[in-house]
Amino acid sequence: MPLEIVVPQMGESIVEATVAQWLKKPGEAVKAREALVELETDKVNQVIEADADGVLTQILAEVGATVAVGQAIGVIEATSPGSSLATPSGSAKGDTPAPASGGADATPVAAAMAAANNVPLDGVAGTGPAGKIGKADVEAKIATPKAAAPPVAAPAPLPPAPPSERPIERIPMARKRKAIANNLKNAQNTAAILTTFNEVDMSKVMELRTRRKADFESRFGVGLGFMSFFTKATIGALKQFPMVNAEIDDARGEIILKKYYDIGIAVGLEDGLVVPIIRDADKLSFAAIEKKIKELAGKAKEGKLGLADLTGGSFSITNGGTFGSMLSTPILNYPQVGILGMHNIVKRPVVVGDEIVIRPIMYLALSYDHRIIDGSTAVRFLVKIKELIEDPETLLLEG
Repeated sequence: MPLEIVVPQMGESIVEATVAQWLKKPGEAVKAREALVELETDKVNQVIEADADGVLTQILAEVGATVAVGQAIGVIEATSPGSSLATPSGSAKGDTPAPASGGADATPVAAAMAAANNVPLDGVAGTGPAGKIGKADVEAKIATPKAAAPPVAAPAPLPPAPPSERPIERIPMARKRKAIANNLKNAQNTAAILTTFNEVDMSKVMELRTRRKADFESRFGVGLGFMSFFTKATIGALKQFPMVNAEIDDARGEIILKKYYDIGIAVGLEDGLVVPIIRDADKLSFAAIEKKIKELAGKAKEGKLGLADLTGGSFSITNGGTFGSMLSTPILNYPQVGILGMHNIVKRPVVVGDEIVIRPIMYLALSYDHRIIDGSTAVRFLVKIKELIEDPETLLLEG
């Protein structure tokens, strides 16, 4: 029974995808729940699986093709009656006619393989009962070498390329990278982005982390990193300056003050940046935050983030210091109106009292939407984070 492989519904805002890779070739047998094709969307990748045994007979959309939700992108010949092909949110249709096999008598698998490889069955000798053509017969025909083409004269050497024609390589921009580019440009075109800076002495956090790290890991099964401190400090500052936790509804001319704290943590991947969300971070302990960060980072690197992991968020944090960044001006994760940039920790000479001492210093950057956040609010927000990090025990009092 021929069944169409259909692009499933992948989320409210996703209406199309790109064929990232076919995991099976035409003529190959497939098993139920075996992955057939991977689709790439603006946010996540999704694999379409078969829940019926059969043979992939046709590929209707090649790698790189843009396909729409509900579009048929391939055909599978199911070998079990009444079976279907689906994804967790997709469906299958059984109205596609079987590939033509001419007048030759062949098994369904052999006919499918011949159609997929453009091999006329009339030219295949069957070795099965009563001369029936089997899979091995088609494979033998495909493997038969074609007659060598007559030799041709070698072309004349091309003239050397002019100096202006330098070696280049054109690389198609992946759908996710296009979406990231569009979102960042939209943020720049819409928001009035300004950045304010400060520096924070990391001495006390580092001393506390060193002193409690082993006990923390043995009790909770996760390491104590800097991100939980900054997440807690950010929430404390957001509670004091709620406008930084807002967004603008341009269509209605309103400011939306969010009474929740869903903190986005930026994760850098080879194919782009993603910002998974820690929901209700204000209700989580240090250990719960660290576990959630570890979970989301792992899913990001394995390509297993879902739409629910990426949508929403009220404020974001990005840590360029993991890559050695000294200072940067992060772009807003629109429609959010604030993002905190962390950077590398470097020992620097600073004045404490009347003495010059060496301290581990991190530069902080807060980019914000100046349309609703005044400069004084932004500066005080960043100062609040600095105060909480430099006196980390007060983080327990921020709630």
